[in-house]
Amino acid sequence: MTHLLLAATVTPSEQNLSREAGRETAMAKDILGEAGLHFDELNKLRVLDPEVTQQTIELKEECKDFVDKIGQFQKIVGGLIELVDQLAKEAENEKMKAIGARNLLKSIAKQREAQQQQLQALIAEKKMQLERYRVEYEALCKVEAEQNEFIDQFIFQK
Repeated sequence: MTHLLLAATVTPSEQNLSREAGRETAMAKDILGEAGLHFDELNKLRVLDPEVTQQTIELKEECKDFVDKIGQFQKIVGGLIELVDQLAKEAENEKMKAIGARNLLKSIAKQREAQQQQLQALIAEKKMQLERYRVEYEALCKVEAEQNEFIDQFIFQK
């Protein structure tokens, strides 16, 4: 109620003074605004426009969120790189095992081939020895037959 009374008791000249003071304040704010100075919601003098300040705060928060997301992304990528490196090492180990097994099989095949050649050479040698023994046997049989004939002739001559 006191507000109503006060408003009712204000004279027109006082109202004009109040309007002029408001205009002067607005002019002062405009002049300060042109100079790069502004008043915030608490009527404190600021260098930045309140809208710019708000946008700066929002940008700062967005940047923080972005940095956090980049950090998470780097952790994920780091884990992925470690996993790929581990898989590459395992693949390399398996590759080396396969190469070793292939080389072992090749060496076994070469050993068998060499062993086969040795056995074939041994067979050829034994065949030659058999042929020599056959010839020697035939010669001995001939000698035996001659000796038996000689003995028979010797016994009959007596």
